[in-house]
Amino acid sequence: MPTEKRSDRPYRDFGDFLQKIFPFKVQKISINAGFTCPNRDGTKGWGGCTYCNNQTFSPQYAANEKTVSQQLEEGIRFFSHKYPQMKYLAYFQAYTNTYDALENLLAKYYEALDYPDVVGLIIGTRPDCMPDKLLAELQKISAKHFVLIEYGIESTSNETLKSINRGHTYEEAAETIQRTHERRIFCGAHLILGLPGENRKMILSHADKISSLPLTSLKLHQLQLIKHTRMAAQLKESPELFHLYEIDEYIDLCIDFLERLNPDFYIERFVSQSPKDLLAVPGWGLKNYEFTAKLNKRISERGSFQGKTFNATQSQSRKS
Repeated sequence: MPTEKRSDRPYRDFGDFLQKIFPFKVQKISINAGFTCPNRDGTKGWGGCTYCNNQTFSPQYAANEKTVSQQLEEGIRFFSHKYPQMKYLAYFQAYTNTYDALENLLAKYYEALDYPDVVGLIIGTRPDCMPDKLLAELQKISAKHFVLIEYGIESTSNETLKSINRGHTYEEAAETIQRTHERRIFCGAHLILGLPGENRKMILSHADKISSLPLTSLKLHQLQLIKHTRMAAQLKESPELFHLYEIDEYIDLCIDFLERLNPDFYIERFVSQSPKDLLAVPGWGLKNYEFTAKLNKRISERGSFQGKTFNATQSQSRKS
């Protein structure tokens, strides 16, 4: 049976989750801690994911020649004038932020937590880079501080994951998310909608599959082709593999995805915006908040909400 909508909101917003956790405003500060990835350094492959250019999500203050503290200082200076009472989450964002010696990782995490007004960590990583020893240490940290581990799943299709040079399987992602959940650590996931070779039916099947995972939050974004990446070159060589969504078409895709999604998940975003000078296609010309306004208007027109067609039996393997 369809799930009933839980509130006046058509979906669970990540901001609401943070408000439940913290009695004050919090802002993420992106950190580039100078890490790499196992599919960049030859451990699993070379060159990284075919779509990847980390300049697209690292703000100017997060340069890897700066220390964690320097990046926090500059990031906090940028935001603090608007909300002087705000607190901050150190967001280890660029590349794989659990891929280093344990002592090096912990040194950087604790450097962030020791910085004034930093109240927690968000750590972006890959599901094949979370050893049990590190997870045990993160569990200790989470007993005193907010911790959310954000795993890049990207697709639930192993064929797609292989074609984009991810270097891990969906099964590895599901297993690592389960291990993280068992440690009582908040767990997020990231998916890209519209990867080459994936049609609409395939994309919507991702919602069904991830809905059985014990996730706290989810980030979605449209496929963006970044200049000088292998995927941008692939578009020229094999355009038949790509379907580049127009705005209205992508909005309807997001709503169809949302309707099939587990209603317990908090949604952090549906769209991403890469710098214009790096973006090849698509160039929608919308700010993220403008996209969200259009999305919400369309959700209202359709009478839609998160989990509208979700079947709870799909989630029986989800462990509490």
